[in-house]
Amino acid sequence: MTSDIVARTPGDPPLGDIAAPASFGSVTSLIRQSAAGVVLMIVVLLGVILFGSKFANTGNFSNLAVASSFLAIIAIGMTFVIISGGIDLSVGSMYALAAVLAAYSSRWGSVAGIVVPIVTCAVIGFVQGSLIGKLGMPPFIVTLAGLLFARGLAFKVSDDGNTTHLIDRDRWMTNLGQERVLGVGVPVWIALTLFGGGLVLLNRTRLGQAVFAIGGSEDASVLMGLRVARVKIILYTITGLLGGLAGMLVAARSSSGLSTIGGGLELEAIAAVVIGGTLLSGGAGGLTGTLTGVLLLGVIQNLINQVGTLRSFHQQVVSGLFLIMVVTAQTIVGRREQS
Repeated sequence: MTSDIVARTPGDPPLGDIAAPASFGSVTSLIRQSAAGVVLMIVVLLGVILFGSKFANTGNFSNLAVASSFLAIIAIGMTFVIISGGIDLSVGSMYALAAVLAAYSSRWGSVAGIVVPIVTCAVIGFVQGSLIGKLGMPPFIVTLAGLLFARGLAFKVSDDGNTTHLIDRDRWMTNLGQERVLGVGVPVWIALTLFGGGLVLLNRTRLGQAVFAIGGSEDASVLMGLRVARVKIILYTITGLLGGLAGMLVAARSSSGLSTIGGGLELEAIAAVVIGGTLLSGGAGGLTGTLTGVLLLGVIQNLINQVGTLRSFHQQVVSGLFLIMVVTAQTIVGRREQS
């Protein structure tokens, strides 16, 4: 599992995403990292036993991967922010804004439909990062304001949600959401590519080391000479950019942009990150756990759909209960490690 669960400082040597269990401080740390993976395997096994080939088939797994890819892209950026000790509540609204802008801008061509939403959301993220990093404003308040701003802008572009902008079939940007490569949807390949890049950025660069250091102790990071404000600006810009990318991809997949999508998506991203073993207090976490958390949430939703008689809110109930269990376990583990 991920060795990046251990809090790091800029003076520490880079670590890979795979390491021997002995590199962790205790057995409890290993349990914290592997719990989501174990639960995922158990849930998948239950799905195979209960539903057989109806669940365990290539088509279902392929659709599950595509459906999870949008959340995975957003959760990658959220992982960086949470490890640094921050939070971003605006990603769900930026996801919706990007979808609307992608469909609206596609009238000027596919390039505009791709660039406009991504750049717009990246700029929003940059502004939020500047307010948090330069002025020291609380991330919760700043990103909550960003949530309201982005959602309001999405409704403005869509005429209060009464207008659904469509993407013409002849726009090649739809291939990004609908085409498959080697039997796998393009959004999945994009998510996996970003996941690989995120692993390198988090584990093999000075920026990644700074993220862990700031999350571990911002005051100590300042004393060590880290440019904390700049790091925060970069992180929130990345989160905005990824939110814009995910929104553009979902618009390309559905050939439309709806201002009502993405409600609660920020909470799903946070849940996936925390379930994957990243501490909400910051300073410890990893992308492999986040990916596992995303898949776990996706599999739970898929199994509920397999039942047929259950509704989507059952997935929210199960995810909420599981999140409480994970946070409780993290708290107990943290206290044992301190003692």
